[in-house]
Amino acid sequence: MDLEELKRLRERNFLDHKKKKREYYLKKKLEKESNESLKKSKQQIYDYENDLNIDNFDLKIKEIIKKQKSHVDSRKEKIVQKIKDYREQKKSYYIENREKRLEYDKEYREKKKEELREYRKRYYEENKEKILSRQKEYRKSSKE
Repeated sequence: MDLEELKRLRERNFLDHKKKKREYYLKKKLEKESNESLKKSKQQIYDYENDLNIDNFDLKIKEIIKKQKSHVDSRKEKIVQKIKDYREQKKSYYIENREKRLEYDKEYREKKKEELREYRKRYYEENKEKILSRQKEYRKSSKE
């Protein structure tokens, strides 16, 4: 055998080995994925008959309630702290913007006052005859 032939043989053996190795790892990967999917599918199977029958239903509800209560209890301090922070933030906001708020309230009251005046004026103009007739009636009845 000459050197060139040895090189080709070595190269071919190396490629064959590489191919076998690749097939082996792909096969193992597929097996692993199939095992994981089986595990997942087994975990996802839920026995409704057992959990939702009359005997176990109350127990299941109590268990859920306990879990929720423990979760809320574990977060209670954080929740209370957030509420306090919010109150403080709101209080500081109102203190900082007190003047703006008072000014706005004053403008709002003035605006409403003007609107009310306008409304009364229009109402009196529209119902002038009725109002005057009522007043005359009242005066007549009061004189007698």
